[in-house]
Amino acid sequence: MVLAQLGGSISRALAQMSNATVIDEKVLSDCLNEISRALLQSDVQFKMVRDMQSNIKRIVNLETLAAGTNKRRIIQQAVFTELCNMLDPGKPSFTPKKGKPCVVMFVGLQGSGKTTTCTKYAYYHQRKGFKPALVCADTFRAGAFDQLKQNATKAKIPFYGSYMESDPVKIAVEGVERFKKENCDLIIVDTSGRHKQEAALFEEMRQVSEATKPDLVIFVMDSSIGQAAFDQAQAFKQSVSVGAVIVTKMDGHAKGGGALSAVAATKSPVIFIGTGEHINEFEVFDVKPFVSRLLGMGDWSGFMDKIHEVVPTDQQPELLQKLSEGTFTLRLMYEQFQNILKMGPIGQVFSMLPGFSSELMPKGHEKESQAKIKRYMTMMDSMTDGELDSTNPKLMTESRILRIARGSGRPVRDVVDMLEEYKRLAKIWSKMKGLKIPKKGEMSALSRNMNVQHMSKVLPPQMLKQIGGMGGLQSLMKQMGSKEMGGMFGGMGGDK
Repeated sequence: MVLAQLGGSISRALAQMSNATVIDEKVLSDCLNEISRALLQSDVQFKMVRDMQSNIKRIVNLETLAAGTNKRRIIQQAVFTELCNMLDPGKPSFTPKKGKPCVVMFVGLQGSGKTTTCTKYAYYHQRKGFKPALVCADTFRAGAFDQLKQNATKAKIPFYGSYMESDPVKIAVEGVERFKKENCDLIIVDTSGRHKQEAALFEEMRQVSEATKPDLVIFVMDSSIGQAAFDQAQAFKQSVSVGAVIVTKMDGHAKGGGALSAVAATKSPVIFIGTGEHINEFEVFDVKPFVSRLLGMGDWSGFMDKIHEVVPTDQQPELLQKLSEGTFTLRLMYEQFQNILKMGPIGQVFSMLPGFSSELMPKGHEKESQAKIKRYMTMMDSMTDGELDSTNPKLMTESRILRIARGSGRPVRDVVDMLEEYKRLAKIWSKMKGLKIPKKGEMSALSRNMNVQHMSKVLPPQMLKQIGGMGGLQSLMKQMGSKEMGGMFGGMGGDK
């Protein structure tokens, strides 16, 4: 994700400031200049960057700070707060409710990824227990219905459209009425793409809106237009009551930061961002966790939510029991690999872990890691139940390894690599004996059941170093037990 470059640049500026022996005006100015340069490269409006810089300098008045005050923590808190203010429109968006029919109309420019985003939005809510349906009211673009039909079929979502009817209003009304009768609680209407100069298409959009009476109008916007997003979002808001914005193609353009800040300036809440072509490359946009991940501070609540989302409720007690016993088998490794793949893109999941930045896993490496996991799973498919459930590494003799390699069509070297990975994970798992994982919403319990020494043994040395050693880990433990974002900044070393 290109935004990782922005996050990496800001994180490096803060790290250089933290490494300074004395925090004075020059160190603060150098840090803010680096952050400003990174934001301008991401196409954030100059006035917004200048205002942010002056606000931070006003908050962090080094001359008036009392002796012994942790200046690093105050500067980091100020940067975090100002970035949140820059991206926060200050008002929430409409949220659909299960069981209650809700019509959502998608509008946007041609080529912004609107039809794909409709399916992603439906698929996201389908996984949350909604019963979504798609209506194609785009009669302007050739192949629009075919695209929506293909996407919806792949995601197993019901759809409605017509090859013969040319009136988008009629199609939209018929589709909405049909799916209301079928008790769908989220009906998504895809409309024709348009430009703000096209008066006729804007009139058509108003007619569809009046006929279907949507509960929410979502404007889909391509992030590549950067700060020009402000004019586009305003033009659409003047035509229909845009209630929310989804910004797409955040993985391919350096102007994503500019687009997000420009949309926030129109007071339109961004609810999702598209981070790739695949149906699961779609993230909820929540300002504080987003900025936290951007700065490499992680998003523990989001990470735990993903775990609880992919591990079925009936399997959780069994998994926790095995974790507390420290027993790790190849079957358990297979199940956890399945869960990792269900979580979505590995880079997206890793960015939720404090100390990890999306920069650490470039797009190519992410695909490579997912391919390796799938290879390991293919090899484990060629194992017997006895081999999968055994905790004895000596059971895997040379003849067994050869049989598994032949059965899976992989070289012997790959099977040996997979078994080495199992031994490494088993060693980590054994060190977690007695550790309890909290239920959803019980983050404070996690910090009570762990101590810094325990966790430092569990974490790989590279990850421990990335977090910032024992001091950084102690800070992380405080964050995990805190309900407020401000807890992220607790526990950092005092000023010198």
